[in-house]
Amino acid sequence: MVETISGGITAVPGIQASGVSCGIKESKKDLAIIYSKVPAVSAAVFTTNLIKAAPVLVSARNIKENVTRAVVVNSGNANACSGPRGLNDAERMVLLTAGHLDLDPREVLVSSTGVIGEFLPMEKVEKGIKKAVEALSESGGSEAAEAILTTDTVRKEMSCRFVLSGKTVTIGAMAKGSGMICPNMATMLAFITTDVNIKKELLQKALQESVKCSYNLITVDGDTSTNDMVLLLANGNAENPQITEEGEDFQAFLEALNYVNKYMARQIIYDGEGTTKLIEVTLQGVRDYESGRKMAMGILNSSLVKTAFFGEDANWGRIITAMGYSSRDFDPEKVDIFLGDLQVMKEGVGLIFNEERAKEILSHKEIKVFIDLKEGKDIITAWGSDLSHQYVTINSSYRT
Repeated sequence: MVETISGGITAVPGIQASGVSCGIKESKKDLAIIYSKVPAVSAAVFTTNLIKAAPVLVSARNIKENVTRAVVVNSGNANACSGPRGLNDAERMVLLTAGHLDLDPREVLVSSTGVIGEFLPMEKVEKGIKKAVEALSESGGSEAAEAILTTDTVRKEMSCRFVLSGKTVTIGAMAKGSGMICPNMATMLAFITTDVNIKKELLQKALQESVKCSYNLITVDGDTSTNDMVLLLANGNAENPQITEEGEDFQAFLEALNYVNKYMARQIIYDGEGTTKLIEVTLQGVRDYESGRKMAMGILNSSLVKTAFFGEDANWGRIITAMGYSSRDFDPEKVDIFLGDLQVMKEGVGLIFNEERAKEILSHKEIKVFIDLKEGKDIITAWGSDLSHQYVTINSSYRT
């Protein structure tokens, strides 16, 4: 049984964190550090965008090491499309963090988020790293969660604990993401800590599986960023028998990790730029994960679908249309569609339904869409947002 607790990433024994202001942004926190007091193994999933920011390249190299001890993150500047200087700056952030913590630079990961195509103000960053190291504490999780935000309006963090082979295991997480959200592993970053004792290879497998049913099933605007990454550190402090194979303990850990990541993914959608509705689409009877994901993203990325939900218009025709151009793996004459508990299509044919009831369902902050394809045995649930006037306002002046 998974129990939600407070504390975020620093709820995990042996994890310290901090969040400070170094001047990348005018007045808000903009630099965070996560630090494991003992050696940890790590896993990561990175953006599949061909354009990868400098910190993604550096972290993708360092994640291959056997030990990870720290992560340094800045917001306000993505350090993307910044050429050799950007790569040097990402390396410099790693070296500075390692130096202040007396670590091997290969034990440090780096991440950035913010505006693309601008150079980091490294003099400010250097002072900020020193300041953040000095501020590290077991209660610094919320400050770190605040320091990684860009257009987000709220911190996104959570933590939980569960029992594994008689030992209490804790998982903590923080994330940022509000726009440019359609991860394919938006700008989306997630950092997860745990004290589970597990082999590095199995930690990576667990993270990849968990990302498939969480961060890879959300979208705000269909854009995959240059900086997307999900990082997971496991320091073994729980002292459970080491997980070395995909047995009962591995599955229990994966279920808890899914619990955390699905919660965090939904929080990103709730805080999506200009979002007024969270739309949950469940596809039953899909042939396989990939075809189901493709169809779900096709529905949730459709501007016409999104604007219909914003206007609280039960225009289900836009849903079936999006399904038709996003996938060929279904028979339209088998499809049932429900808005909430209200059926609007049966076996490919529209039904006469109560418009007032439909309006009431669509007036809620969270709207569930259920679609039965009757083609296979898989079920996919994905989450997206509506498209409002405010989204356009935010993104028409992001740099200014």
